[in-house]
Amino acid sequence: MGHARRPKKVIGMMWYDGWGWGNWFAMALFMVLFWVLVIAGVVVLVRYLTGSRHGHQGGAFSSSGEPGWGNRRAEDLLAERFARGEIEEDEYKRRLALLREHR
Repeated sequence: MGHARRPKKVIGMMWYDGWGWGNWFAMALFMVLFWVLVIAGVVVLVRYLTGSRHGHQGGAFSSSGEPGWGNRRAEDLLAERFARGEIEEDEYKRRLALLREHR
């Protein structure tokens, strides 16, 4: 019986199937860019989530843009100092009038 000889197929590895050095370099570059974007995304997400818990402190405007917020905060601090006995009534009234004068 004459079995016809079949030619053997040689299956090359991936880099023998047309992948040159340029393609490998591009793939490595895209992998580095991918991980940079993933890490940057995680950092931005963490900053966004932790930053939302901290309100704006100080300044003359609240987060809603309402003017005078800084004055109210100053008045609250002044009232706390008066309540703790750090300042006398006369000084409290004088400083409160000064704060309200500059609104």
